[in-house]
Amino acid sequence: MREQLDQGKQVLYMLPEIALTTQIIERLRKHFSSAIGVFHSRLTPAARRKVWKKVSEGSLRAVLGVRSSLFLPFSDLGLIIVDEEHDSSYKQYDPAPRYHARDAGMMLARIHGGRVLLGSATPSLESYHNALSGRYGFVELLTRYGEVMMPEMVIADTRRGGKKRGPSARFSPLLLEAMEEALKREEQVILFQNRRGFSPFLMCSDCGHVPACTNCSVSYTYHKSINRLVCHYCGKSVRPPSECPDCGSVNISTMGFGTERIEEEIRLLFPSARVARMDQDTVRNRGAASDILSSFAAGETDILIGTQMISKGLDFERLTVVGILDADNMMHFPDFRAHERSFQLMEQVSGRAGRRTRRGKVIIQTADPANMVLRQVLKHDYRSMSSAQLEERALFGYPPFTRIIRIALKHRDLDELSASAARLADTLRRHLGNRVLGPEFPMVMQVQKWYIKTVMIKIDSTLSPSKVKELVRRTMESELKYPRKGLLRIHADVDPQ
Repeated sequence: MREQLDQGKQVLYMLPEIALTTQIIERLRKHFSSAIGVFHSRLTPAARRKVWKKVSEGSLRAVLGVRSSLFLPFSDLGLIIVDEEHDSSYKQYDPAPRYHARDAGMMLARIHGGRVLLGSATPSLESYHNALSGRYGFVELLTRYGEVMMPEMVIADTRRGGKKRGPSARFSPLLLEAMEEALKREEQVILFQNRRGFSPFLMCSDCGHVPACTNCSVSYTYHKSINRLVCHYCGKSVRPPSECPDCGSVNISTMGFGTERIEEEIRLLFPSARVARMDQDTVRNRGAASDILSSFAAGETDILIGTQMISKGLDFERLTVVGILDADNMMHFPDFRAHERSFQLMEQVSGRAGRRTRRGKVIIQTADPANMVLRQVLKHDYRSMSSAQLEERALFGYPPFTRIIRIALKHRDLDELSASAARLADTLRRHLGNRVLGPEFPMVMQVQKWYIKTVMIKIDSTLSPSKVKELVRRTMESELKYPRKGLLRIHADVDPQ
């Protein structure tokens, strides 16, 4: 950065989460005398316009921002830094344009004749493969900054000890003991649960009925603090039923656990501890994320509970214990990237522990302790993970050895949707053969009363991506013109995450 700024060039430093900007901007301003702007959606419109104007005029030469900062009017961009480049938050899904900020950054740097620096302790397999094949340069740090020891990694087998009830039911004895010891030493704890809300769903204990959103094919999540059932897809909320609408039973139970439930139970187990929660529900207001993290960094919070936003790039001097409460949910997610992502997420969360003079401890709760991902995480063995996954992806034809285009079709009438999706897939299959998969329903087959089907295309090295994209464009346009009842929506996502 200093080299580029000294040459009068502009620098863009990108982060995957707005919450990370507070810590990073403090560090950057300690090292650089020149002004550094911050750009993201949580700023006021006036603040964003001010940064835009200064970048356009060339008076602001360094910007720290999230993916939207790519679209600032840079005139002489010399360097783009993509920190935590593996993070899926860099991918824009809805609304369009659908793009990956890392890849768009590559194109932007090429336009300006600048360079791109991708940073990650757990690189995406696409970037790592590009480095191994010589497309990217590769620099590796083999030890932690400042020679800090790697944290002690411990597996807590949740199959042992039988079924427990009460506030301690979700916490292994190993984790509770480590938390107690840390708090006695006036150290800090992070508990990671990648699911917000109090309970993922309610269930009738007598007949098994689960309240589900009437707009979407997904169950409501229970939020106890507002006593509402909330759909995390369309936002609809309703009061929880006092009795089962199917059988009339009043025996309705909360099932599973989210960050809100963890917070409640931790407050009961550690009544003298200062506890905070960081997830999408607690950081909605401007400045809330910064306040939570600043309080934790200042030692004003003892236990921080959160979703994946607490896993990324944060540095806390007194944090020594990290608990991963449900590793199984990540490892067994039905996606070809599940192995890679669960490794990345657990490795990133564990990296928060013991950042300075104290050695940290990471406790991973799982009912599948023999899982290969866990063995690799315990050894911090990125090479083994990446090697095995690249071999598997090559065998089954997944990125980085192919590129994927996913076409989503939406219609309010299921029969009309099925006909359109089948017709589109058949047209593409006549040109591309078995490289076309589907149509099929995604995991959530209806959102806001729109049914959804998807068609996937794998583009291997024998095909021209530009020609396939043109074929997809023509086929989509033709299908939209086909006579039908009601409105059909189609969009294509290149390199979906």
